[in-house]
Order: sequence, then C-alpha cells, then structure tokens
Amino acid sequence: MKKAGTGRGAWPPKNASGELPFEESIGYQVRATHRALQRYLQLMIEPYDIASGSWYFLRVLWDEDGLTQRELADRIGIREPTALIAIKDMESRGLVKRSRSKADRRKIHVWLTPKGKALKRQLIPLARDVVATAASSLTITEVRRFLASLAQMQKSLNAAIAAAEPLLNKAAQPALRAVRQSRS
Repeated sequence: MKKAGTGRGAWPPKNASGELPFEESIGYQVRATHRALQRYLQLMIEPYDIASGSWYFLRVLWDEDGLTQRELADRIGIREPTALIAIKDMESRGLVKRSRSKADRRKIHVWLTPKGKALKRQLIPLARDVVATAASSLTITEVRRFLASLAQMQKSLNAAIAAAEPLLNKAAQPALRAVRQSRS
C-alpha cells in the first residue's frame, strides 16, 4: 500500500492529528455526491412512478435486455434475493416479465415489457439533465479527467479486494467451522 507523500498514492495528506477530515475523505465525498445525485434523480423520475431502486434495473436492461436474475443482480451490484424483490415489484407494475431459460430451467431471464422499454425515451433525457446539473461548474476536460480518476480508483479498489478476499476467507474459516459446530 502506498503511503502519503508527494506523488501517486499521496492521498490523503498527512495531518498532525492523524484524522481523516470529511473534506479530505474520498469515500465520504463520493457518497455525499452520490446521495445528492440520487435525490435529484428521484425528484425528476418520481412523476413517472419509478423508484430509484428500479432505475438501476431499467438502465441495465435498456442496454442488455433478457439477462438472468443473477446477471442482473451482478451488474447492479446487489445480492440476488434483493434483486428478486425489486424484479417482482417491477413485474407487478408491468415494467418487466420473467421467463425460464429453455436451455437451463434453473435460470430465469428478465425482459422489459413495451411499457418498460418506452420509459427509456422519457427517463434518459431526465438522467442526462441530472448529470448536466452535477457537472455544470466543470469543463469537459475536468469531467473527463474526473471520470478517468474514478475508473482508476475502482480498478485499484477491485485489485485490493481481489487480493484481500482469499486472505480474509481463509482467516475466517476457523470461525465459520466453530459456528457450524455450535449449531449442530
């Protein structure tokens, strides 16, 4: 892990207290920005009776209609049981339909209905307006640099997660065995 210095990996800067003030916390700032984006997007799409949770499913399905429930959950970054609740809600509102795979009956595909597909023409311009508002004080070059920086941070974090998960899983094995034994 790189330590604070003057080049790459120099964030967060060192301070006398060793604390991490909110204004210097990338995680806090990204989360606060995400929450503001979500609140504004929700205000924009609410007249169409679309919850922000459904928004993510629609966005993915507009690009890749017919994914399995598992693939859809993975693309959105949530667990499959949580996705199923949202999918069933969207199905009850006529936005999607589900069908079993003919090749593998265990898999269930999610398809947009005509109503779900039609929402794209109405909602994408609203989402573009939200993004435009968020970026209104930045130049195009600054936005591109910001997006590239976010992509690099995601790459760094995903590499760290991939390296840490096997170690954490291995370290957790004795505790998991103890829990299992206590239940039997």
